[in-house]
Amino acid sequence: MLYREYGQTHEKVSILGFGCMRFPTIDNKIDEEKSTEMIQYALSKGVNYFDTAYTYHDGASESFVGKALEHCRKDIFIATKLPSWLIKNRDDMDKILNEQLTRLRTDYIDFYLVHALNKEYFSTLKDNGLFEFLDSIKKSGKVRHIGFSFHDSLDVFKEIVDSYNWEFCQIQYNYLDTDYQAGTEGLKYAANKGLGVAIMEPLRGGKLASNIPDDIQSLWNTAINKRNPVEWALKYLWNDSNVSVVLSGMSSFSNIKDNIRYAESSESNCLNEDEIVLINKVTAAYKAKIKVNCTECRYCMPCPVGVNIPRNFDLLNKASLFQDIESNKKSYNSMDEKNKAISCIKCGKCEKLCPQNIKIREKLEEVVGTFGR
Repeated sequence: MLYREYGQTHEKVSILGFGCMRFPTIDNKIDEEKSTEMIQYALSKGVNYFDTAYTYHDGASESFVGKALEHCRKDIFIATKLPSWLIKNRDDMDKILNEQLTRLRTDYIDFYLVHALNKEYFSTLKDNGLFEFLDSIKKSGKVRHIGFSFHDSLDVFKEIVDSYNWEFCQIQYNYLDTDYQAGTEGLKYAANKGLGVAIMEPLRGGKLASNIPDDIQSLWNTAINKRNPVEWALKYLWNDSNVSVVLSGMSSFSNIKDNIRYAESSESNCLNEDEIVLINKVTAAYKAKIKVNCTECRYCMPCPVGVNIPRNFDLLNKASLFQDIESNKKSYNSMDEKNKAISCIKCGKCEKLCPQNIKIREKLEEVVGTFGR
């Protein structure tokens, strides 16, 4: 296993982190026997970073992880998260942290993240004494290193990075998401500020790993060094020295064996120039399938009747990118009726505000045509 220094924490973490949100299950509960075997195998191969959260596996992940890692606690790093959306007041923060310590069977957490920060959650948490809480838990020794995970725009990301003496952060990033949320610019911004950077969604929720479109697979097949799409996606991340650890929510033994094998040969700059050119071609081929060039700037929002324009376009793009209409249709149908494209009254207000000059009304009709009425 290879290791990298995790920003200002100065800890040496394995470049592959075990994401503890997709353990194998039986009857919707963690299959503890199989999952323990997977953890033990990861430990034997040098994985030392285990990432869980208060809500993973319906709240069962932390307790299982605590039990599975209790015997080697001093040899590994546990990361878990304060659930931003559940915090109503300052006392909630201490209450949840103490519950997490009990679940994890430990008296300290190595890496504690404020979970899924966006502009709204961040504002609410600040108003409820977030920074005082973070200072206090580090001073007490209950938490060794402070960070945050993120889901919002680049400008909000920079604002959060600059707001506190964070030691690390966690962002969604892969070769398709270089301009999404924090993106490449955010990755570099955080690294230049001395933050360690953990990567989540390296395979775009598995979409870059399976059901590969024929034209994309044909491009991969042109490589001199043959790799499967998973290895290409992971090596793209490890190639970048700004990346500290890549998290993978591994749900089977084959997942973990393959990912560890890929990690063992993935130093910084592990890709040559031709391979980087190939990945850029694959990225361009995927992006050519995008139906709507929406950057999710949200200038079009709010819609007078409640249509969630960026969400509708995101689902349309995903359906096209990954040739997957059915799962995105389910997501569309799960939305409130007023948020769906079908509710558009064609007033045109949004089009006057769109900096991309998207024909929004026309594209919302395409959403309806794709997912049905």
